[in-house]
Amino acid sequence: MKPFLSKAAETLRSQINSTFPDRDKRSDGWIGDSRHAATKSDHNPAAPSGVVRAIDVDADLRGPANNASYLADQLRILGKTDKRLAYVIFNKKIASPIMFWKWRDYKGIDDHTSHLHISFTALGDADGKPFNLPILGAK
Repeated sequence: MKPFLSKAAETLRSQINSTFPDRDKRSDGWIGDSRHAATKSDHNPAAPSGVVRAIDVDADLRGPANNASYLADQLRILGKTDKRLAYVIFNKKIASPIMFWKWRDYKGIDDHTSHLHISFTALGDADGKPFNLPILGAK
């Protein structure tokens, strides 16, 4: 099983890269390292398919001030209707269907201040339609 990124994750990453071509990518990632492999993580390939259902996007988009916070919040809001999104973590907060996509404190090991973590559901494995986010050019 060769790991591969879900279509939804590929599309969102591509949309972000197109909108912010000069952004910092040092904290970007998708496949889990050995620390992730020892835990349950969407960065680990799902068995038996090998699909990876998470991306990390560096918080420095090199655009207007606080644009990473704006992107995270738009993803949070979109998660209410786009069932390909599982949860978003950024800046010590997490949003998911639990509490209907309201931000709540995140108490994981990594506080996610250097990057946004976006996880996807199995619905995004083969669904690569663009994400309707104003920060990425949607109306």
